[in-house]
Amino acid sequence: MSFLFQPIQIGSAKIRNRIFVAPMCQYSSKGNDGHPTDWHLVHLGTRAVGGAGLVMFEATAVNPVGRISPQDLGIWSDDHVDSFSRIVKFLKDQKSCPAIQLAHAGRKASHESPWLGGGVLMPDNGGWEIDGPSPIAYEENWSVPNELTLEGIDGIIEDFVSAAKRSVEAGFEVIELHLAHGYLACEFMSPLSNSRNDRYGGSLSDRCRFALDIASAVRNVIPDGMPLIARISSTEYMPDGWNLNDSVELSGWLKDVGVDMIDCSSGGNAAEQDLDPYPGYQVPFAKRIRDEVGILTGAVGLLTDPFQCEQTLRNGDSDVILLGRELLRNPYWALSAQVALDGEDSFWPDQYVRAR
Repeated sequence: MSFLFQPIQIGSAKIRNRIFVAPMCQYSSKGNDGHPTDWHLVHLGTRAVGGAGLVMFEATAVNPVGRISPQDLGIWSDDHVDSFSRIVKFLKDQKSCPAIQLAHAGRKASHESPWLGGGVLMPDNGGWEIDGPSPIAYEENWSVPNELTLEGIDGIIEDFVSAAKRSVEAGFEVIELHLAHGYLACEFMSPLSNSRNDRYGGSLSDRCRFALDIASAVRNVIPDGMPLIARISSTEYMPDGWNLNDSVELSGWLKDVGVDMIDCSSGGNAAEQDLDPYPGYQVPFAKRIRDEVGILTGAVGLLTDPFQCEQTLRNGDSDVILLGRELLRNPYWALSAQVALDGEDSFWPDQYVRAR
């Protein structure tokens, strides 16, 4: 059997293969209320039917201010639990592991959906005031965030805790913390977006404190053995910004507070980042963190070919593969990948067998 289709045990979760659906924002909640809709049921459900081992909900805001757009998902209220749980049940029925990414967008919040232009939304135009570690805008003409007080930081950590509890109640089996892509936790970690002089700014360890406080607090309220993943930006591609050495250090600290796996992405915190992506360009980040920290890692980013994914695992570069846009193009990628790698088709749903 190929490495890609071997099951993997992460904490208490046994996942049927190593193909994970990466969290991808759909901007499709209706009514600005954070609830998932039939679009999410079909979008995520199709990838489960298509054989993915783990299916992850997109960045789900822990409070309304933490949304990228008014159409983002949210789990800041007990009212959200039932609308998530119906989709979670369907994913489980297809033998996929349901996961959720908990997030706060920080200074990158309050924008239009991409197909509406992605522009900044001001409070008088359907938007809201935004928060960040320091009053530093992401780029020119973007809103300047309010600098979070210590009380405000404590409140957001508690929002992550409450969101994690609701995720457990909704039936999720894995939680991922979004610490990447220039969103709030990532902003705290980077010297480019954090100029604080209190315990949440300055040294590397102090800039990482917010992320670690979130991870520790969430770990303490979810069931023992429930997998906790952290998505990080392994580097910012900026001369004086966050880099891979910092990510190795952070990953060790995250492991110490109970994180089980690092989802190794990159970039997103500087509009002028120097990035020239190519197939598998983030795989070396996953390998180094895996080798030096001794923690499970996920590789993500322009991984599209089954043999490329298989070789990544076989080389020991990562433990799982997270697929994004390739699964938007072909939600049944896993079914054809199994045939290509193993000459088998055991993941086909009964309803589709006649098409094999």
